Amino acid sequence: METQILVDVWQRILVDPRKSWVLFEQGTCVVLTAPSGELAEQATEILKQFGQVHAGSPAGDFGVIDLVDAEGWVVTGHHNDVLTYVGPDELQDRSEIAVGLFGRSKRHQDGTELHVVHVADKRGPADSA
Repeated sequence: METQILVDVWQRILVDPRKSWVLFEQGTCVVLTAPSGELAEQATEILKQFGQVHAGSPAGDFGVIDLVDAEGWVVTGHHNDVLTYVGPDELQDRSEIAVGLFGRSKRHQDGTELHVVHVADKRGPADSA
């Protein structure tokens, strides 16, 4: 999916416009509740730890959220601030299990490749030091 489309979707669906977040290539977003230093590095460390899927562990769990402010779904995992977007054109089977498994596989790919495509730094001047 095109990066600008993903950025637009995340800007619409993140409820707190003051939260900093980092977007990875496959659509996984890491929301930084305590942003500090280099945001891409901070998000990469979180995704490195919580992005990869390990079947039979909490890392294999997922939840699916139907979006109101955009088409598609957000797939959650075992870290509350690691979220993956699945667009309506990415799947023919739109069942919760199919969406969840697809989103989980996208999160795993992002957690393995760790390729940052966008950083939304919402810190004020005093916060970014």
